[in-house]
Order: sequence, then C-alpha cells, then structure tokens
Amino acid sequence: MFSGVNLVRIHECLCHRTRLRLVHLLLQGPLCVCHLQDVIGEPQAKVSRHLAYLRRHGMVTTERRGKWVLYRLTEKRPPLLEANLACLQDCAGEEAIFGRDLRKLGQLVNTKPPYRGSVIPV
Repeated sequence: MFSGVNLVRIHECLCHRTRLRLVHLLLQGPLCVCHLQDVIGEPQAKVSRHLAYLRRHGMVTTERRGKWVLYRLTEKRPPLLEANLACLQDCAGEEAIFGRDLRKLGQLVNTKPPYRGSVIPV
C-alpha cells in the first residue's frame, strides 16, 4: 500500500516525465519492463530505475509469471492517490505523447511475449 500518503509524496512520484508516462501505461494493466522500455523508448536501466523508485514509494508492485516480472499499480490506493490517477487519465488526452504511448503499447501487446495474441492480464 502507498504508505504515508500525502499530496507531496504523490507528486514526487509523478513529477518526472518518464515516471508520469510509466504510471499512465500501468493504468492500462500490468506490464513487463520490456514493454515499457519499448513504448517509452528509453534504455532498460532508466526504465528499471524509475520503476524501482515507484516501487520504493509504494506506487507499484511486482508479480512473477514464469520468467517475466510484471509491474502493476498498487491495488489498495488511498483516495488522494486515486484522485491524482483519475486526473492523469483525464489530462492525458491533452498531450500527444500519451496517445502515442497507448498506440505503441497496443501494437506491442499483440506481438511480443508474454502477451502475444492476448489482452493484458489483469
């Protein structure tokens, strides 16, 4: 759970462009680093570093499925975090980069393991 939640802590997690894009993608469902890396277009080390930051602050969790490690937004979210995530979803339509990320994700999900030919697992 997102412990010690307050507005400053939430915004510290969301204040970096890469983390904001990662959180927006994870709102779609759990994803592996390889998908996030391909969509964001950043090196694996950078994506992993930002995911580790979000995990340390309780915003994401991991789940192992075979050789894949899937990242997802924490399931138990305080109302303040839910409100900020809803705002992100509402505002994402204003920025072209978020739309491009979602289109790219849709293409990857159908071609790259572990989701090839299936929907993102919930």
